[in-house]
Amino acid sequence: MCIPDKARNLREARIDLQTDMETETARSNMVNQQLRPWKVLNQDILELFGEIPRDRFTPAAFQKLAFADIEVPLAHHQCMMKPRLEGRLLQALNISRHDRVLEIGTGSGFLTACLARLAHHVTSIDLYPDFIDSAREHLKSLGINNCNLSVQDAYDYEMTPEQPYDVIAVTGSIPEYDPRFQEWLAPGGRLFVIVGQAPIMEATLVTRSGDREWVVKSLFETMLPPLTNAPLHEQFIL
Repeated sequence: MCIPDKARNLREARIDLQTDMETETARSNMVNQQLRPWKVLNQDILELFGEIPRDRFTPAAFQKLAFADIEVPLAHHQCMMKPRLEGRLLQALNISRHDRVLEIGTGSGFLTACLARLAHHVTSIDLYPDFIDSAREHLKSLGINNCNLSVQDAYDYEMTPEQPYDVIAVTGSIPEYDPRFQEWLAPGGRLFVIVGQAPIMEATLVTRSGDREWVVKSLFETMLPPLTNAPLHEQFIL
């Protein structure tokens, strides 16, 4: 009985080793073939993608696609951003260890983990309780505890004037620019949001430069599913 058990253990060990090697290869390819060619060159961010297990945040049915250049499907018709878009978002926001971050749309929780590793504290909100529960579990398993996750609609969210955010990341697109988000920024704070409707959307960085002044910079064109409940103004057809 012992010999078959040892043989089975060896086979299982070889399978685990092969799986680990395949995962490391896929992770390395993600960094070198997706992020770097898309101008994600910040070393801290590249190391994040090499360290945080993106596959752990990926639904079981799509585990093999965790590091692929695709939007991984989630429940509720949501998705994980492509890795290169996540990298560009993080790089554009230039997050420091003293920053307080608001993430609008927790989703899988992978981007939440990246934000938390870069910042002092992250507040992340999402409409869907199962996203919040799953993300909280994964973050806890990685020892990431500088996050506050809650079920909330961004369009009902109320921030206290005494606690503006240094960084805001909106993880779904909005059809038209909504100034409510920029009002939640502290002086010098940065907002990343993708604005527009298919087939034309712009990744936008908004920086609060004064009490009632903001600088808006267009970064690049991209595509991203809309933020749930984002208001869509009526379109007139001539």
